[in-house]
Amino acid sequence: MINKKIVIATGGTGGHIFPALSLYEQFEKKDFSIIISSDKRGSLFIDNSLKPKVKILEASNFSGKNKIFAFLKIVYSIIQSIFFLIKERPKFIFGMGGYASFPVCFAAIILKKPFFLYENNLVIGKANKLLLPFSKRIYLAYQNVEGINSKYIKKISFVGNILRKEILNYEKKINEVQKDKINILVLGGSQAAKVFAEALPNVFIKCKKEKIDLKIFQQCIKSQNDYLKKIYEKFNIENEIFNFSFNITDYYHITDLVISRAGSSTLSELLHCNIPIVSIPLKSAADNHQEKNAKYFEKNGYCININEEEIDIKLFNFIKLAHKDNSVLREIVQKQKNHKTHFVFDKLYEEIKNLFYEN
Repeated sequence: MINKKIVIATGGTGGHIFPALSLYEQFEKKDFSIIISSDKRGSLFIDNSLKPKVKILEASNFSGKNKIFAFLKIVYSIIQSIFFLIKERPKFIFGMGGYASFPVCFAAIILKKPFFLYENNLVIGKANKLLLPFSKRIYLAYQNVEGINSKYIKKISFVGNILRKEILNYEKKINEVQKDKINILVLGGSQAAKVFAEALPNVFIKCKKEKIDLKIFQQCIKSQNDYLKKIYEKFNIENEIFNFSFNITDYYHITDLVISRAGSSTLSELLHCNIPIVSIPLKSAADNHQEKNAKYFEKNGYCININEEEIDIKLFNFIKLAHKDNSVLREIVQKQKNHKTHFVFDKLYEEIKNLFYEN
């Protein structure tokens, strides 16, 4: 009997979790047996219905403040992962990138289990870079990813972005920008919450004073709910404050403009849904990958890129321009529509299917 069990190693941020969950759904349809490994942080993004299919493992960031503790935690995570793989006996491991996938893939090296990598940024992440020499293949969301040594060129396969089912099935409702109001969605989880909660209300208040009518849908952490509500209500800015949502497409349908960090998964989802983006890269992102993602999107006309230091002036000026002339947003949407969606799952399935029949 052919072993059709796959471990998808993921964790950390939603940018790694959501593609993993999408991969899980697609492979399960093809009668593969799938187990997802994640750390505790990543498990927060996983719906309860999938929890029985998830194995929670310890994981540690490579750049922790206490280097010795971080190293020891990584060693423990690798040992834990070895026992996990021995017990499950998968045919192979699919690493989704990020620190949480590293211990499982490293355990695969020790156990001589084949594994594959997925990189969804425009610069290869630290974990994938360390693992690449030992991997069977690396699948890329974008062509010309920085940081990959030319000697591994034969391991590269360009497949495109792995998107969630609800994004793949998304159809934009007709929502022309109104001259009297712009609906703005602010996407900001833990890595964006502080800066966005402090800087963006000031911009929206300036807009209101300029008689630019807005409705703000702002994602934040729970501790910021009351603060944001009070400040928006004080200046009579229509708003809806929310925390993490599994149904983010409900907001996409009513949005004219999204303000977001520049994580690859978020940008690629918004691109697929043809929603104008103002991208504000996270300065502390590893290898400056968010800025590189944002510059690539801006170069292709898919978004407007604004640095954190420029939020107050540049974001205000852009919203003012978009309110005066809504063709500014329509031009971005038109550029996004020119982006071709790749049949990523078909490509992955054809390659991976053959592995189960190799000698």
